[in-house]
Amino acid sequence: MDMDAFTSVHAPQWARLAVLARKRRLTGNEADELLELYQRVSAQLSLIRSVDGESPLSASLSATLANARTRFTGAKSNIFVDIARFFAVSLPAAFYRLRWLTVIVGAVFVLIGTLFAVWAAGNPDVLATMGSDARLRQLVDHDFVDYYSENPAASFAGAVWTNNAWIAAQCVAFGVTGVFIPYQIFLNAQNVGMTAGVMFAYDRGDIFFSYILPHGLMELTAIFIAAAAGLRIFWAWVSPGPRSRLDSLALEGRSLITVAAGLVLVLFVSGLVEAFVTPSPLPVWAKITIGSLVLAAYWAYTLILGRRAVLAGEIGDLDEDDAGASVRSA
Repeated sequence: MDMDAFTSVHAPQWARLAVLARKRRLTGNEADELLELYQRVSAQLSLIRSVDGESPLSASLSATLANARTRFTGAKSNIFVDIARFFAVSLPAAFYRLRWLTVIVGAVFVLIGTLFAVWAAGNPDVLATMGSDARLRQLVDHDFVDYYSENPAASFAGAVWTNNAWIAAQCVAFGVTGVFIPYQIFLNAQNVGMTAGVMFAYDRGDIFFSYILPHGLMELTAIFIAAAAGLRIFWAWVSPGPRSRLDSLALEGRSLITVAAGLVLVLFVSGLVEAFVTPSPLPVWAKITIGSLVLAAYWAYTLILGRRAVLAGEIGDLDEDDAGASVRSA
């Protein structure tokens, strides 16, 4: 089929459909014309896609048809329905698809952190490179604990939230490089492990865990989730399967960028715990219990709602009308 000739013949119909779809008010004849043109252009779009796949022309016609469909159905997307669907379907589906990779990233983080902690705690030469005895005692006796209470709780929560949300967004966005995620996981595990090593070397291991675990259980898990999303996006173009690399990357990118949005709320909760629970006078067992309950709530949300959504065929992607059609290729 000659696409140039086909476009030349039918372009006036497409332009007329676009005009009618944009009109604020339609007469009876115009409404009938809109329906008739919608049916014709839908058939033409199917023919174009069968010959030329997804192209700028098909994308333009798809958008015109979407506007026309909204005009004659008289119903726009309800923002409250969209929000409810995001939290009940799209987000848990995206989290659920990452569950095992999240666990693997977390296990690697813990392993690296533990190795650095053991190395630092049992090697006086390593401790010496981190500072003088007076400086390290200042860290374990004052700085480590004071960090959580030296600023007003509300402002501290906001600072922690924005910083961690930015880190999570970077993990999702730059994971496609394949290098950013391993580097960030190693660097953060090293920092946590070395700090733990200093605390244990000065017999403050109990203080370390009592101040890290209440908020860290959810906070670190959120970072593991973001890292898993970034790695999944990276793998989408390394091993695209039956799709082209661009289509595979676009699909996973759309599906998993929802993770970055969802983690903003997850990290907001962990930020509140870090600012209000971690430095509070509550018993250590109570603070750790609160942190554990937050983590348990996340996994219940993911495993229950996420499994249900994935079994229903959801992956967290946009609807086809919004995402555009894709063509499978060998």
